[in-house]
Amino acid sequence: MDTTPTRTPERDAYYKKIGASNLAPLWEVLHGLILKEPRSPALPAHWRYGDVRPYIMEAGTLITAKEAERRVLVLENPGLRGQSKITNTLYAGLQLILPGEVAPAHRHSQSALRFIVEGKGAFTAVDGEKSIMAPGDFVITPSWTWHDHGNESREPMVWMDGLDVPLVGLLDAQFAEAYPTDSQPVGRPSGDSLARYGSGLMPVGYETKSITSPVFNYPYTRTREALETMRKAEEWDTCHGLKLRYVNPLDGGFAMPTIGTFMQLLPKGFKTIPYRSTDGTVFSVVEGKGRTVVTDATGKTHTYDWGPRDTMVVPSWLWHRHEADDDAVLFSFSDRPVQSKLGLWREMRGNEQSMPSGRA
Repeated sequence: MDTTPTRTPERDAYYKKIGASNLAPLWEVLHGLILKEPRSPALPAHWRYGDVRPYIMEAGTLITAKEAERRVLVLENPGLRGQSKITNTLYAGLQLILPGEVAPAHRHSQSALRFIVEGKGAFTAVDGEKSIMAPGDFVITPSWTWHDHGNESREPMVWMDGLDVPLVGLLDAQFAEAYPTDSQPVGRPSGDSLARYGSGLMPVGYETKSITSPVFNYPYTRTREALETMRKAEEWDTCHGLKLRYVNPLDGGFAMPTIGTFMQLLPKGFKTIPYRSTDGTVFSVVEGKGRTVVTDATGKTHTYDWGPRDTMVVPSWLWHRHEADDDAVLFSFSDRPVQSKLGLWREMRGNEQSMPSGRA
């Protein structure tokens, strides 16, 4: 699979002849179809929030949330410009909702997450439940659920959108529909889904066929408290510090069927050992300062000094490590659920051998 057969006039004539019948020789392209290891066109990248925030706020002076439908600056991977991708399978962007605005209700076949970056008091409404959001909250919009956003606070609200748009597009399974009015009716109080399904309890007789968590909002206050409690055991992972996975309380699986979401704590002075995995990963810094060192496919090293609200992307199968100058908390998401279900996911730690699929 490493070499291409020698080209000859006879072979070229043959290739031209069969091309007229929509045929092509596999042996000419096999080396590029089946690789020894992942080779993503995506590149590692870092967006400093202090640099991009002025552009986000400027957008608020140029177009309304209603006119734009979703006023978002897409985080375009530098290796995938023009494709609205942050990795080969995922989309990410920073959305702005100003006080008094509403982003109109719609639904689509893509699954979406919101990770709150700045502001407090705005809401997202999902299938009749309004969820008030605060920095560090992880909010889910399941596939084909009505959702709208609004800001009833006095300050701008910014969050990261993460969607499986490229993946759903690859499968030619995209659908979307607008709601008849800007806002959907709200029939359940804020926090209803968390109370019903996110407290180690479940309503008697509850059954669902949904493959997405019934909890719409995973509050950062709970997540941070869990990390602090677990810190006391000093059971630090050499690659991740202390890393938790958001789960669906119905089955313990990933909270979303196509996007895996995580939160990790790196204590002050902690340096991870090199790590890589097949799921290209997007990181959002919640707290602290530090740096991430990534080695790209050419062997070049990139050092990203990060702080709160920054975003980074580490593409598939690239070695990387983190260093924390302060206690640092990082949110991240990737397409790991899909790879795990298909038996494709792998990871490597330091000098260890590649591990089989299935380690979550």
